[in-house]
Amino acid sequence: MSVHGHPGRRTKKRVLGLAAAGILASSALTACSSASGVTQLTWYINPDSGGQAKVAANCSTDKYKIATQVLPQDANEQRIQLARRLAAHDSGIDIMSIDPPFTAEFFNAGFLAPLPQALQDKLTQQSFKGATAAATWNGKMVVAPFWSNTQVLWYRKSFVQKAGIDMSKPVTWDQIIDAAAKNGGKVAVQSNKYEGYVVWINALISGAGGQIATDTDKGLDLKLEVDSPAGDKAAAVIRKLAHSPAAPADLSVAQEGQAGSTFGGAQGAFMVNWTYIYNSYEAITPGFNKDIGYTMYPETVSGQTARPPYGGIGLGVSKYSSHVDDAMAAVECITSPDNQEVNAEITGNMPASQAGYQANNNALQKTYPAPLLQLFQQSLDAAAPRTVTPYWSDISGGLQATWHPPGSVGPSTPATSQTFIDNVLHGRSLL
Repeated sequence: MSVHGHPGRRTKKRVLGLAAAGILASSALTACSSASGVTQLTWYINPDSGGQAKVAANCSTDKYKIATQVLPQDANEQRIQLARRLAAHDSGIDIMSIDPPFTAEFFNAGFLAPLPQALQDKLTQQSFKGATAAATWNGKMVVAPFWSNTQVLWYRKSFVQKAGIDMSKPVTWDQIIDAAAKNGGKVAVQSNKYEGYVVWINALISGAGGQIATDTDKGLDLKLEVDSPAGDKAAAVIRKLAHSPAAPADLSVAQEGQAGSTFGGAQGAFMVNWTYIYNSYEAITPGFNKDIGYTMYPETVSGQTARPPYGGIGLGVSKYSSHVDDAMAAVECITSPDNQEVNAEITGNMPASQAGYQANNNALQKTYPAPLLQLFQQSLDAAAPRTVTPYWSDISGGLQATWHPPGSVGPSTPATSQTFIDNVLHGRSLL
């Protein structure tokens, strides 16, 4: 895979730099075979509550067994661990769960075996638009969409009734911030200095009709568009919440869990968060779900369709695996609608395909209200993935450095941010 200028040079150099400290310690592991001749495939998974392990067992055959190894909790630490080992040509990784922002970087560095065209066609046909977009780099699907997460706007029914806001119609960020501020409520978001904050920034910019970057096929000569009318509108929303009574006290350190706690507390009013949050309350506070309402992600601009965040996991096969063909067959099984549903039922991380929602005799309907499942799917088709580029880690780091804390965001933030990111990309500044 080539980019404008030198094919993959800077990305590979960066990833090899990550590997330098770990190459000597990393042994040349290989996918092993048991005494019976059955191959063991090793799948490096992101932490979850057992869904991937169950699917691995489902997809093991007489020819190969799939074992799982758990990656660190933090997405960037997952990236570093995988990159170090792949840069060392470690054959001990066969399959890996890859966070969407790192898809292009790994493929551009030459770490991923190309998906067979037949598998690409099958997955493109079955997957949601957002899932396909996040898995595609330079016109080719390079990882297999496994599960797809999105955010919706959660609200407390009791609060919106008191506030008198009509949730049957699309709502804007301005509306929910104002409603919460006037009625003693809080708007819970993810705005710590981490990737989750960039997810919010990206959704706000996308919801205003913009993108963080375009022309990504030109590599370092991509076009940054943070400093734009859409960037200005995104900054205005963040600044408004940060300086509003609707801001939680922990706004600058809030991640998914803290946002969930705010929403579940006495001042809980509105929250944007991922699909799995729905089942986080009922076991602790029986009956709480009766007070949870849900609707499409808030609009950045009134009348302009929201672009909710896209998250999820795509499966990649290591180029250095000793069993690429078996690993590809395993990936096809893992990403089948039936196994996407199995994973969703256990973890709350929803399928990457509509068929996954309807698999196994509509098993998900027993856990989630049908309108909520419909909203998840609607949101996934409207979702805006973060910019697919090998340089996403630098872009994300630059956004975190210049947009945090939320209270510091102002009219000059988009321009300052774009200049800083451009300097980072071209080696004139360090993160």
